[in-house]
Amino acid sequence: MMVFRSARPLVWGDLDVPLFGLERDAHGAALHVAAAFSLVADERYLWFIASDRKPALIHPKARPGTFQAELWRYDVAELFLADPVSGRYFEFNLAPNGAWWSCEFTAPRVRAEEAEIAMPEVATFSEMAADGSWLAAIAIPLDLLRARLDFGPETRLNVTMILESPEQRFVSATDLGGGEPDFHQPERFSKVQFAPLPISS
Repeated sequence: MMVFRSARPLVWGDLDVPLFGLERDAHGAALHVAAAFSLVADERYLWFIASDRKPALIHPKARPGTFQAELWRYDVAELFLADPVSGRYFEFNLAPNGAWWSCEFTAPRVRAEEAEIAMPEVATFSEMAADGSWLAAIAIPLDLLRARLDFGPETRLNVTMILESPEQRFVSATDLGGGEPDFHQPERFSKVQFAPLPISS
């Protein structure tokens, strides 16, 4: 999966990054409107940017910029990052309004800590339009990812979304196989591919 490298710090409100479309759900059915995402690493942060042009149903306790568990019960964008050597991985949830949550796992669905622990220095941003479309981003400190997951060329990752709540359609950038959607399959995540961030003309 592509992660763009930016020589300059990214700034919310002045983002100019390519977006990858997600057009089908985990069962192969076409989404009514494609969702989109991008991953960009600048000098300090890994940015996960997600958007959808349809209105979202958001966790009722979610507040912009705050740490909130169980965002996945409603519309959410998710980033999974795994270290194939140790088997550890992180899950980051990003609500359309900028609420967020994260958890570290030592194996599929085995939490490293039972307590909810917010990763320090994470920043989130969001913009929700009158028609319900939304754009949100989470900036995750690279030094923490390197320390916890040895983030680099061997990292494996996946982007998923849960959309159209309360019916909920499950979307994954990586093929996770058939059956009921299970996002916790680090062995199926895609290997990271780094590329320079294209410069707009």
